[in-house]
Amino acid sequence: MTTTADVHPVDEIPPVRQLAAFGLQHVLAMYAGAVAVPLIVGGAMRLSPADLAYLITADLLVCGIATLIQCVGVWRFGVRLPIMQGCTFAAVSPMVLIGTTGGGLPAVYGSVIVAGLAIMLLAPVFGRLLRFFPPLVTGTVILVIGLSLLPVAGNWAAGGAGTKDFGAPRNLALAGFVLLVVLAVQRFGPVWLGRVAVLTGIAVGLAVAVPFHFTDFSGVGRADWVGISTPFHFGAPRFKVSAIVSMLVVALVTMTETTGDLIAVGELTGREVRPRTLADGLRADGLSTVLGGVFNTFPYTAYAQNVGLVGMTRVRSRWVVATAGGFLVLLGLLPKLGAVVAAVPAPVLGGAGLVMFGTVAASGLRTLARVDFHGNSNPTVVAVSVAIGLLPVGVPTVYEKFPDWFQTVMNSGISAGCLSAIVLNLLFNHRPAKAGSAAVAESAGLPVGGGQEAVEEPREESV
Repeated sequence: MTTTADVHPVDEIPPVRQLAAFGLQHVLAMYAGAVAVPLIVGGAMRLSPADLAYLITADLLVCGIATLIQCVGVWRFGVRLPIMQGCTFAAVSPMVLIGTTGGGLPAVYGSVIVAGLAIMLLAPVFGRLLRFFPPLVTGTVILVIGLSLLPVAGNWAAGGAGTKDFGAPRNLALAGFVLLVVLAVQRFGPVWLGRVAVLTGIAVGLAVAVPFHFTDFSGVGRADWVGISTPFHFGAPRFKVSAIVSMLVVALVTMTETTGDLIAVGELTGREVRPRTLADGLRADGLSTVLGGVFNTFPYTAYAQNVGLVGMTRVRSRWVVATAGGFLVLLGLLPKLGAVVAAVPAPVLGGAGLVMFGTVAASGLRTLARVDFHGNSNPTVVAVSVAIGLLPVGVPTVYEKFPDWFQTVMNSGISAGCLSAIVLNLLFNHRPAKAGSAAVAESAGLPVGGGQEAVEEPREESV
């Protein structure tokens, strides 16, 4: 990787060969999640196989464009950090409800476009909220992100949720084998190979999976060579008030999740996310979401699984992820290539995912190591926030009796944990209520008395 003394690792441009390998790793890490949203929404609406395929290629195309906007940046759009973009799962339930109750896809896309515009307008407001994310909050949020992703890796390792052989020993054995390969490459391989340990593990796992009939490449032959997504393929957008309101709730959730992901990547890469850069990243989310509504796909957000890959490989260049965005554009324009990537069996991805998602959690612990936990309420803030964040992960139906808007917010472990950490930090550290609390707050660099003054930049030992 070519470096100069005054170039930050985020801005370094590796050689072309490394760009391709590192970029492909990021594509494989997020591909299953990226195509899951159109499959779930399209399946619930009983779309034809041809329409489902169209949704997937449109999704991959806009995923790639959104990633390029976020990593490369255009004017005030894009955080310019190694961030992969993909469809948010927070929007799945509202979109299924909108699409199956008479509105159809045109009503879905109308609400998505309005939500994207709202995100762009609210981005500067969220940027100014960054002062409420000291290390106590960011470490807790990053920890919740990693822990909430581990069940995803577990489902992959078991064969993929809903499959007939879910939990079969051979699935878990293949996932365990891939995990061992990744660890062996990291521990014993040369440095250059360690940086593509996930790609190596997936490649070796796929080579083992083929003779044991874990995968089926028949879909490659049936896929078209070229597929181009045209605006409003399913009809002109319809703007229904009820649909727009529910999607605006989703927009607030995705902005909260993206804020946590951007801060996590900033921690991992050593480039601090400031209010302006956070607003630029959220503004890119909004633009990508508008593009999603125009080009027949869905709302977009930062993908946390790729945050783990950045931490694990220690490859911090945003141009690596931009290359992954270029690959996604190709996959969106060439469905046959997309079918090849889709043939990677779930257990192979699960073995690699256990390492990647665990790395996110570990980076959260590393951030929390900078926090003072002596003689204050910080352990309570972390404990309760992690508990609230993991509650819907461990008990997915815990909020099913609540209103839809409440489920949209709290069923996302990331947004639930993030909101809890912010509120509890404000309660315990910004409004001293008992003797000695003022001294604790002052030593943490926090304002005393809950006034309107801005929070100072936290020091290393701060909350």
